[in-house]
Amino acid sequence: MQFSPIRAVIIAIVAILAVAFTIPSFLPKDTLDAMPDWMPKRTIVLGLDLQGGSHLLLGVNKQSIVDQRVKDLRRDARAVLANENGIGNIITTGPQSITVELTDPTQQDAALKALETLQNNISNTMFSVGGTPELSFSTTSDGKITVALTDEGINQRMSSLVTQSMEVIRKRVDELGTTEPSIQRQGSDRVLLQVPGFGDSTRLKDIVSKTARLTFHMVYPGMTAAQAEAQGLPAGTIILPSQDGGKELLYEDVSLGGESLVDSQPGFDQQTGRSVVTFKFDTRGAVTFSDITSKNVGKRFAIVLDNQVLTAPVIQQPITGGSGQISGNFTPQSAQDLAVLLRAGALPASLDIIEERTVGPSLGADSIRAGLIAGAVAAAAVILFMLMAYGLWGVFANISLILNIFVMLGSLSMLGATLTLPGIAGIILTIGMAVDANVLIYERIREEQQAGRSNLQAITAGFERAWGTIVDSHLTSLIAAIVLFFLGSGPVQGFAVTLALGILTSMFTAYTVTLFIAGIWYRRRRPKTVQIRLIHFIPDHTKIPFMKFARPAIIISVLAIAGSMGSFFTKGMNLGIDFTGGSAIEVQHVGGPADPGDIRQRLSELGLGEIQVQGFGTPEDVLIRVQAQEGGDAAQQAAVQKVRDALQSGGYEVRRTESVGPSVSGELAVSGAIGLGVALLAIMVYVWFRFEWQYAVGAIVSTFHDVLLTIGFFSITGIEFNLTSIAAILTIVGYSLNDTVVVYDRVRENLRKYKKMSLPELIDLSINSTLARTTLTAFTTLLALIPLVLFGGEVIRSFTISMTWGVLIGTYSSIVIAAPILIWFGLRARADQAKDEKQAKEKRADGAAV
Repeated sequence: MQFSPIRAVIIAIVAILAVAFTIPSFLPKDTLDAMPDWMPKRTIVLGLDLQGGSHLLLGVNKQSIVDQRVKDLRRDARAVLANENGIGNIITTGPQSITVELTDPTQQDAALKALETLQNNISNTMFSVGGTPELSFSTTSDGKITVALTDEGINQRMSSLVTQSMEVIRKRVDELGTTEPSIQRQGSDRVLLQVPGFGDSTRLKDIVSKTARLTFHMVYPGMTAAQAEAQGLPAGTIILPSQDGGKELLYEDVSLGGESLVDSQPGFDQQTGRSVVTFKFDTRGAVTFSDITSKNVGKRFAIVLDNQVLTAPVIQQPITGGSGQISGNFTPQSAQDLAVLLRAGALPASLDIIEERTVGPSLGADSIRAGLIAGAVAAAAVILFMLMAYGLWGVFANISLILNIFVMLGSLSMLGATLTLPGIAGIILTIGMAVDANVLIYERIREEQQAGRSNLQAITAGFERAWGTIVDSHLTSLIAAIVLFFLGSGPVQGFAVTLALGILTSMFTAYTVTLFIAGIWYRRRRPKTVQIRLIHFIPDHTKIPFMKFARPAIIISVLAIAGSMGSFFTKGMNLGIDFTGGSAIEVQHVGGPADPGDIRQRLSELGLGEIQVQGFGTPEDVLIRVQAQEGGDAAQQAAVQKVRDALQSGGYEVRRTESVGPSVSGELAVSGAIGLGVALLAIMVYVWFRFEWQYAVGAIVSTFHDVLLTIGFFSITGIEFNLTSIAAILTIVGYSLNDTVVVYDRVRENLRKYKKMSLPELIDLSINSTLARTTLTAFTTLLALIPLVLFGGEVIRSFTISMTWGVLIGTYSSIVIAAPILIWFGLRARADQAKDEKQAKEKRADGAAV
């Protein structure tokens, strides 16, 4: 109970920093700006689900890269053979190659040598040597040469194009005036874009996903596109659609590329008043543009954007100023967006939107309000309960709990971590679980008092002997949180961060801070009696014969698991779009209750397949689920837009959109299964390392029991199973093992203390001695979860309901499932064998001494 000044200083510094870094998040911006520069001003970063915004996962379209590269290769091959070397040829294209048929087969060697000059060695890093060859060459005896794109070269090109695409996307998003967009690379062919506070997801998708490749082509004279389709394309020409719905026959060669643009601005035509986009070339582009317009007066000149002709005017006179304008069916906003695209430059490859999650600002505000209400109710309930249960010692625990909340929020602010709605749930869950360490300590002090120790000895021993159990029980939950962070995504990672932070901070506050406060109180008061608990929820010295009930309980559990698996294999689960693909759109009717029948009628005519419409939260809210579209990711995005358009005239506001393509949904399902397996394996290894193999097997069996019953719970109730459900299962695993490890720790301690007691009696004694802690921790956790269920909102309701179920099941399994397994696997026999070996060794040593 003696503290060094250094420890007191450390606690004071942690408390001051926690408060200092937490307060700015609750102050108005004007107040923050007026604060001195030396004070912390960083605030907690709110996730998209709290402040609104858009989350897009963009994937490089491999087929478009291959098609464009084959097209370029065909053009370059024709130029290098016919134009530069006078070698006659006929070129045909394949899926990933071109085949050159020479009019004079004797020129094959010269043609091959000319074509080999087109070889590229692609390198992604400045340190790589040589690079990867992009092309492979093969010949036939009849004079044909095949030039093919290599798989390695395509993959390297895709990887390098992702890097270039990220820079173009950053420029485009910055042009929109948004604050702090997050652009991250995911894997070798994906880009994750998160734009907080930007609720117009349709406009954002148009801005970031358009290739915006601007090219200028001469229109082929004397023949229309329709005539060319009927008679056959002239050599070196292509047919492209035009913005007005027609088609144009153009020369394939690009007369001038958009890479020469240096500026682009929206404007209005002085004669017609219609919206236009003006552009300006650099010096080299201006010279080329002037040369083209000078030589082709009276001919049509097409401006092409992403293989669509925007306009094809007749060149009236040479344009020597290096500037021009693009006219078309533009609105002021579409002209502004096109100007943004042209200024930022073209994407080097087409990007498909394979996952979209958009939250409107109104829903974000509602989520914050719901989280604050649930958090306030949960904190008040836990604080009040600790006061009722432990009196003065409950005050000590509550001071530590309040400091723990400040340390968590301050750490989030200092680290720049993002707080999501599941993250708020993690904080609230931590409030319920944080007092677990206090309960462990307090109940241990009571046991030491009942064993006849003095007040000082009981307090000291209570803190010291509870510490090992606190570490073991909390680390199992920490392992689950770490796995969630590395294998989860988005909101799941936010939950993992707050849960892990809460576990670490609660270990510091519940032990060190509580001990510090108790030490100050004891040294000043020197009380003759120390009353730890005021209300006895569980009677002292209970002697419940749990092992006598073990067999019936296990039979009941086996039947429950069989029923759960039967429901799982027959009824299945209500899988969310995270695992099935498709779209979920939450809408709110403005001005009164929503009419699901009207919505179904509006959407039934769209031809989107199965559409589910159901109430969601308040009478004004409706959740629409659209099945995954057969056309892939692009078709999925088109389906979402059709739903938006169909509901726009009915007074419905889109509050949240989630769209997951089939490729991503499969990956999420696999990563979820891997995460659960990795967490179970890591926890088993830890328990085996800290205890014995019997304990590890018992922990894993009881954990599987909880997981299977939770899966059955999802199947029977029909609650949606999504990514947050995986987070719930892993959290249940951590919580259940927390309980199990506490019981196991007491069993291990009693094995050393009561060497002649039978194992069933010893296990009963261990469970009964930890029963108060088990029930009190479950109760405080439920006190935190129930407000989340009632006030946390519909978005995380499946998570909170399943967590509530998991706490009940985890408490049950740690008592009547995990403990009997120790008997079945011969824990006492192993302990007795070790004891006999030790005694035999001592006898041999005594005989040798004699």
